[in-house]
Amino acid sequence: MRRQRSSDTEAEWAVRRALFSLGLRYRKHYPVPGRPRRSIDIAFPGRRIAVFIDGCFWHGCALHKNVPKSNEAWWYAKLEQNKQRDAETSRLLADQGWLVLRFWEHDGVADVVEVIRTALAR
Repeated sequence: MRRQRSSDTEAEWAVRRALFSLGLRYRKHYPVPGRPRRSIDIAFPGRRIAVFIDGCFWHGCALHKNVPKSNEAWWYAKLEQNKQRDAETSRLLADQGWLVLRFWEHDGVADVVEVIRTALAR
């Protein structure tokens, strides 16, 4: 578990590189207003757009989640807490007028970037 990155994952890097190459500027690890220990992976504060690239393991992707066999009950509870925290964070941001975009780490970079570009164009 120690090797599971919590930030600056390959998926985040790939999306950020693509956005930067298109001339789009963003803030990374932007603090969630009202929740200083939480952060937005990629934020466009002026447009109030929050982008999260969720890892399949830590965020409980239905397609790819792989719960460790040892201490299984603890892991199920932990992953459920993570999902609840994600939902709470999304709700908190939406209540403050942010558009929240959530993607899985396995989503295609081009698809993710296109959704972000569309959101920025609105």
